[in-house]
Amino acid sequence: QVQLVESGGGLVQAGGSLRLSCAASGSIFSILAMGWYRQAPGKQRELVATISREGSTNYAHSVKGRFTISREYGKNTVYLQMNSLKPEDTAVYYCSANGRLYWGQGTQVTVSA
Repeated sequence: QVQLVESGGGLVQAGGSLRLSCAASGSIFSILAMGWYRQAPGKQRELVATISREGSTNYAHSVKGRFTISREYGKNTVYLQMNSLKPEDTAVYYCSANGRLYWGQGTQVTVSA
């Protein structure tokens, strides 16, 4: 089992920045890839970014160039640096491991116009 705990959400004005963190514990040796998803009210959960064990990254088109995913192996933590935030980025952001196998509890990000 893998446990994921997110932090770093909050309220920010459009154009601002936030950094989300996700700390993994438990069977971390089994983690191949980690990622961030988000879910806005009334919408399906969507992929934001992923990072493999080797460090390869993948981003949704809507966040490419604005968001950066990174991984700190010593702390078993993955980060999502979000810059140039837009109101449409408002959602609950979820950390995931091994695709959709494991989930964190989610952290709210609200971007005001």
